[in-house]
Amino acid sequence: MLDLDGDLPIYQQIRDQVVAAIATGELAAGDALPSTRQLGADLAINFHTVSKAYDLLRSEGLIRINRKSGAVVRRDPNSGPVEAGIVDGWRIRLRALLAEAVAHGMSEADIRSHVESESRELRTTERAPR
Repeated sequence: MLDLDGDLPIYQQIRDQVVAAIATGELAAGDALPSTRQLGADLAINFHTVSKAYDLLRSEGLIRINRKSGAVVRRDPNSGPVEAGIVDGWRIRLRALLAEAVAHGMSEADIRSHVESESRELRTTERAPR
């Protein structure tokens, strides 16, 4: 579900939902994503917005895009070791989130509790049958 009136850009919401679907097993390596035009039509948004989300996912190494097969999930939690460079980008984003939490007065214990809770939830979400 997209929040069309929210502060988070729509392309980022699409990206985040695809990442969550990969993390929980709803999408696995090799699964095809809808075309940008189809998803745009389904969500009643411009297909360029979907394209921006897919480009972001491609740059993160989670999907591959080609003219014949369209967008396909490239990695999932079972795809092996993390690829070079991914951890660096993840750490930069994590640092920004941690700085935001600290700036708002969250304690290290609160931050750790939230991280552990979210991680547990992702890992215990029922995996889609394959």
